[in-house]
Amino acid sequence: MSNTDEQGGGPAVAGSLAHRVPDLGALELLLAVARLGSLGGAARELGVTQPAASSRIRSMERQLGVALVDRSPRGSRLTDAGALVTDWARRIVEAAEAFDVGAQALRDRRDSRLRVAASMTIAEYLLPGWLLALRAQRPDTAVSLHAGNSTVVAERLLSDEADLGFVEGLTVPTGLDSVVIAHDRLIVVTAPGHAWGRRRRPVAAEELASTPLILREKGSGTRQVLDAALGGLARPLIELSSTTAVKAAAVSGAGPAVLSELAVGEELAMRRLVRVPVDGVALARDLRAVWPTGHRPTGPARDLLALTRG
Repeated sequence: MSNTDEQGGGPAVAGSLAHRVPDLGALELLLAVARLGSLGGAARELGVTQPAASSRIRSMERQLGVALVDRSPRGSRLTDAGALVTDWARRIVEAAEAFDVGAQALRDRRDSRLRVAASMTIAEYLLPGWLLALRAQRPDTAVSLHAGNSTVVAERLLSDEADLGFVEGLTVPTGLDSVVIAHDRLIVVTAPGHAWGRRRRPVAAEELASTPLILREKGSGTRQVLDAALGGLARPLIELSSTTAVKAAAVSGAGPAVLSELAVGEELAMRRLVRVPVDGVALARDLRAVWPTGHRPTGPARDLLALTRG
């Protein structure tokens, strides 16, 4: 015996549930017809035209292979099959409503916090302004910031300890996608009383490479860019873990340092540091936002990313 619909249709077609089960909109329409006893009333309640509602009911009947609604001048009445399908539809719609409530709770939890990891220069000199702008947009989002070198930023993102990261190195760490958000230049600075602060001719790349410098630790974006540009560095004069510490050591007269232009504007203006011209080496670099490959930022992370690019 073949499986045919009550209106003389063909046999039911096997396939995925998406092809065999009516969509939520159709089920909500059927429930409205059952509740109101009128196809026109159901159409008005759901904000569709009556012809569109009739077409949707007919399409659902063809899909299921049974008649669901008897239409007459006095209104619309469910068939016996329609009443049974309506009971099933009610359970599906209730489950969908529970699903929607749960999904909204997940979005609310996601949107209530933002974990940012950033390399030191970005964390100290760019992120404060971006986070103030984000607070104006999302006053209820709690933001935590972890500052570290580019290697640490990558580790936190890949271990799901951060939602968005910012790095300064030459390359994007493995496992991360990125976008350039700004450009920066490294400059050589020293205290005015240092010999390099008084010299008239630029420091050659070879001399810079062979001179012990006040440097950030290995793994920092600044160190990576400088090392790659010079093809190697002399043993550091001092190795420090933050831009602020490197800058303070340079101001004290300990020796020359290589720092982001972003970090030394005030010190240069106040003559606590002087810029040392360098010849034969380019120290420009890109600043990047990063996130785990294939997981484009959403919620507050997406909004912060948009602010950095604005």
